[in-house]
Amino acid sequence: MGDTRPTRAFIGSFSSAGGRGVLVADWAPESGALDLVGASDAVADPSFLALGPGGQVLYAASETVEGAAAAFDVTGPAPRLLGTPEPVGGSGPTHLAVAAGHVLTADYGSGSVSVLPVAADGSLKPFTDVVRHTGSGPVEGRQEEPHAHQVLPDPSGRWVLAVDLGTDSVEISALDPTTGALRPHGRTALRPGTGPRHLAFHPRGGHAYVLNELEPTVTVCRWDPAAGVLEPLAETPVVPEDATGPRYPSEVVVAPDGRFLWAAVRGHDTLAVLALDASGEKASLVASVPCGGHWPRDLTLAPSGRHLYAANERSGDVTWFTVDPETGLPSRTGSVPAPAASCVVFG
Repeated sequence: MGDTRPTRAFIGSFSSAGGRGVLVADWAPESGALDLVGASDAVADPSFLALGPGGQVLYAASETVEGAAAAFDVTGPAPRLLGTPEPVGGSGPTHLAVAAGHVLTADYGSGSVSVLPVAADGSLKPFTDVVRHTGSGPVEGRQEEPHAHQVLPDPSGRWVLAVDLGTDSVEISALDPTTGALRPHGRTALRPGTGPRHLAFHPRGGHAYVLNELEPTVTVCRWDPAAGVLEPLAETPVVPEDATGPRYPSEVVVAPDGRFLWAAVRGHDTLAVLALDASGEKASLVASVPCGGHWPRDLTLAPSGRHLYAANERSGDVTWFTVDPETGLPSRTGSVPAPAASCVVFG
């Protein structure tokens, strides 16, 4: 029987740094290979991408000072803009997610989360809510004010979590699908100065792993979807003890079977391999593998679970790795040029 999984990938890239915008690639699930087939530069600096339900519409965060989000029809050979890019009411949106008929953006520059309804044709409507975070952290030059870096729904679909690098916190809200309003529910404080950037959930949904940018660690948390409460348990390094030089973690992903966690680390230019225990509460660094390029801004696991993809922003390529299912170790398999690559998504 043939593999019936999705066979396309979409790559974001910074147009202001020489990228081509949103790129489309054919994906070979067995080998993991990517073959670029089209692109669109209709939106400036698409730093993060997310597919809508059904995989026919792709959403992009335009990480500009003004801040916008855009929708693309991706049923053809090249992305086609649907409607016009919509302002998000915040500055520098660096991440976005789809939840309950809306697109949410994490606006790094303004430290806010924005909500935009999705129209029947998949295009975006004007924003219905913008919630600005409050607070700061101890790291000068990075934490004088809020910096929302990621927003995503939890696996239950009941809650929206926003990771804020500037305030060392994760904000938890509920989205009203009728009004498009975010109702603040709670805040989880993390260790001051860690600078949380992104989080990923365990496949069983009871734990989350917060990757910190300002200190190269991951914070293991217990997640209670009934109460909407995130509880920090412990921190684990994502670089070896003897690591030197700049180390800025960017993205974290968890294996579908919950046995491994991988993190990309910029500057150190590695992929960290962490083993998770059966409970999901203990993580241990078991290996650190070269990322195949320079400055891995994003790390993505293919739907097959067999390959990892590092979007190496400064070396201008996407490198893929075959994952050993027993050890979790990734082995470099190939790469494709993608100047100023920012992220990879499959659909």
